[in-house]
Amino acid sequence: MSLRILIVLAVLTAAHGSPAVPELPGLETTDVSAHPNSVPETVEGMEVSEEGQEGLVVEEDDVMATGELNTNHYPAQRAAKVVQHYLNTRYGSPYRWVGLHRVHSANAEEVADSGRKYHLEISVTELISNTTEKCSADVVFPGGEGQTPQVQASCEGLLKISTTAQEEALYQQYNMSQNLLSGHNLPDSYGQMDPGMKPFWHLGGVASSFIMLNESSENTLYNMAQVANITQLETENNQLRFKYHVLLHDMISQEIIHWKLLVTWSPAEGVKVLQMEKLSKCHHCEAPPNTKDQGNTA
Repeated sequence: MSLRILIVLAVLTAAHGSPAVPELPGLETTDVSAHPNSVPETVEGMEVSEEGQEGLVVEEDDVMATGELNTNHYPAQRAAKVVQHYLNTRYGSPYRWVGLHRVHSANAEEVADSGRKYHLEISVTELISNTTEKCSADVVFPGGEGQTPQVQASCEGLLKISTTAQEEALYQQYNMSQNLLSGHNLPDSYGQMDPGMKPFWHLGGVASSFIMLNESSENTLYNMAQVANITQLETENNQLRFKYHVLLHDMISQEIIHWKLLVTWSPAEGVKVLQMEKLSKCHHCEAPPNTKDQGNTA
């Protein structure tokens, strides 16, 4: 009799709710070079609710299952979360932050010399505009340890969400300001934050997806729990620069992981993560107040 482990994940929706999923026509492969977000080649070392799912079930027998997968079980959800992080690294900004909405279908197969390949039909929600899009994706988890998952995704509807005006206004405001931005505990213990800090919380979530994509494996399920600190640095080469300290929650091990990042952003160049540093475990630190879902105050 197989061992069943029930991991109950509290399901919260974004501030404006989750709209119905539109059925979109055939999708074409997105040209990832169309967006400037980037991560360094060498790197050291959000969770959004899935509407209608009251729990995520992990069965030992299906962790490495092949063929059609249960969309509520860990293997399908894990692969879909990797797609979410991938999309954020490609298209994310202070006004475009993608979360997983639902897994519609999932299949897995062993690929010789490559690892395990998952084919997914999912829907994702852009949290700021509360727009939901249908996507197709393939995720390959390489067989070796410490290798970043390989993702191909067709979700071109995300690029149709116009954020140009908001991004330009935000960039001009903080590029010209004499007072450098700083903040901490986004959100606070009550799930609240100053409205003016929300774009930088979104930016922290997008930047965290660079880490979570890089660190994901068939044994993890990551969520950004909190932006512990953000400090704006002097602008260089027309890029706003920020130091972030973020707290990530691995919902499988229940570990809270601290990372520091150096992030740059401009409307023209997108989000770039220049440095990542995983901090040592803090055994006396308290868990952040909002480890269940960071999408509820978007």
